Amino acid sequence: MTTHSITTLPQQIFRFAPSPSGYLHLGHAYSALYSWTQAQKNDAQFILRIEDIDTTRCRKEFAEAIYEDLSWLGLKWPDLPRVQSEHMDDYQQALTKLKDHNLLYPCFCTRKEIQNEVQQSGRAPHGPDGLIYPGTCRNLSLSQRERRIAQGDGYALRLNMARACPLAGELYWLDQRKGKIKATPEIFGDIVLARKDIHTSYHLSVTVDDALQNISCITRGTDLFEATHIHRLLQALLKLPVPTWHHHDLIHDDKGNRLAKRHNALAIRELREQGKNPDDIKKMVGLANEG
Repeated sequence: MTTHSITTLPQQIFRFAPSPSGYLHLGHAYSALYSWTQAQKNDAQFILRIEDIDTTRCRKEFAEAIYEDLSWLGLKWPDLPRVQSEHMDDYQQALTKLKDHNLLYPCFCTRKEIQNEVQQSGRAPHGPDGLIYPGTCRNLSLSQRERRIAQGDGYALRLNMARACPLAGELYWLDQRKGKIKATPEIFGDIVLARKDIHTSYHLSVTVDDALQNISCITRGTDLFEATHIHRLLQALLKLPVPTWHHHDLIHDDKGNRLAKRHNALAIRELREQGKNPDDIKKMVGLANEG
């Protein structure tokens, strides 16, 4: 078993990476402004990335609105932000590396089939993302897999955690709020890294992108804290550099509900139309004295 130590990157780069599946709201404003101010404090670079791999939900008009809203807030970034849908070859290369180490297997199960399998087993183990895949397709023979693929059965590619974790060894990651964290990706089970309709996943694409863009500190909400266990594993398997993380608090409405893109009344563009200015937005998200 090997132990991978935490390394730091010499160049300080922070990023904001929204998905153009709706208009930005106050929660996004907080995350973008927080990353921007951290970059300013550290004399670092701030970059923007558009995470649009979900072609069923992402729309060009939302991407254009992101540029407009962030510019209105006073944020600046290098021209031509990285757009994930334009770099699918990078994610395919990462998948190929994992395949070469026999870490991926095709899963032909539908969500309904997985639920039925779990119900029949009499136990329903859950992880941070919900129901843990029971491994139905993990032990299919090579001939069974080839036959199903040849007959056109749809499938996703899952990471074999039983193989991946021992290969990666004992892993840790550094969160600027919580300190040194031991990575336990096995709590997720065999995660999906690519699907038939989307040939990558959030976990894979964000890990590859952060490495390619030399991100030194990943700032994002606490809702993604658990996902870092997976990202740390993928970094080790793909031999990628290891940044630090800062998981900031989430913004909630006056009823205590976490903001989501369906909260149109709290969309930045809606607040702009109401006459709010960038300073008003900073006050609303608690960053009035930052920057």
